[in-house]
Amino acid sequence: IVTTHTQARYALPQVVTQFKQAFPKVHLVLHQASPTEIVSMLLAGEADIGIATEALEEEIELASFPYYSWHHAVIVPSGHPIEKIRPLTLEAIVEHPVITYHEGFTGRARIDQTFAKAGLAPDIVMSALDADVIKTYVELGLGIGIVASMAFNPARDSGLNLLDSAHLFETNTTRIAVRRGHYLRGYAYRF
Repeated sequence: IVTTHTQARYALPQVVTQFKQAFPKVHLVLHQASPTEIVSMLLAGEADIGIATEALEEEIELASFPYYSWHHAVIVPSGHPIEKIRPLTLEAIVEHPVITYHEGFTGRARIDQTFAKAGLAPDIVMSALDADVIKTYVELGLGIGIVASMAFNPARDSGLNLLDSAHLFETNTTRIAVRRGHYLRGYAYRF
């Protein structure tokens, strides 16, 4: 399985656990990569299944299927002044430094498009490949974060607050892909 960090960390743990319980003798390799690397690995036969939000649907040699949909969310350190703004607006967000995903990862293009459509340019002071890094620097007060909503866990992220922001960002769909015309073992289909 080749996937992005976000999927490996937040979407797949229960799936992998159930799979390993059903197929304890199968050695599962979970490889983390960028969306373009995922496509390359699938096409080269280096992986059986790819999971990502970007790049899979456009490749004609891959058959891809929707896995689940999600939104980006704004996170802030507890007590941040933007928490008082309801409903949250893009205009309020651009008044603060922003920490979000690196270009090409976890729907970053959609974040950029959202602000561009509104004629706004956020001050993205830091970008990272995964939400855990983004959350760390948001908690340190270096900016407000825009992350995949499923990356926020109130029990683990006790120094942060998730702001209602689904109304600001378009829905993203994570997809599962396999190579067209290539046979997979039964347990791969079960996965």
